[in-house]
Amino acid sequence: MTTQIVLSVVVIVLLIAGLAFYLYVVGSQLTRVATNLEACAELVRTVERNASVIQPGVEQINHTGGVIAGALPLLYGMAEGIVVGATYEPGAAGERGPARPASGRRRSRLHDSVGYVPAAGGAASQPQPDPQVPA
Repeated sequence: MTTQIVLSVVVIVLLIAGLAFYLYVVGSQLTRVATNLEACAELVRTVERNASVIQPGVEQINHTGGVIAGALPLLYGMAEGIVVGATYEPGAAGERGPARPASGRRRSRLHDSVGYVPAAGGAASQPQPDPQVPA
């Protein structure tokens, strides 16, 4: 009978030790969660403090947005009227040719950078030697 008592006491001690370990682990996790919640609460207070400054501006923006939203149907109707009046209708004059620049033909400066000088009258000439390059 003494072995049963000793084993019972050992089992009870192990059960209490296991429960103590479990409570220690749960307590440390709850402490960590409480610390994180405290930091979050401080962040929420900071956001609330910053938002209280801009709240009147947001109310003004919402009012202005409501006015604009109320005017959109009128603006849409006016835009439809403009589009109808500005719609292109091709004339019976026929096919147009390609557009030409008003100033005539443009001279490229790329030729100057490589030493090419076109002859008068549009005929190609020989490239001019660069004076900085030795022959």
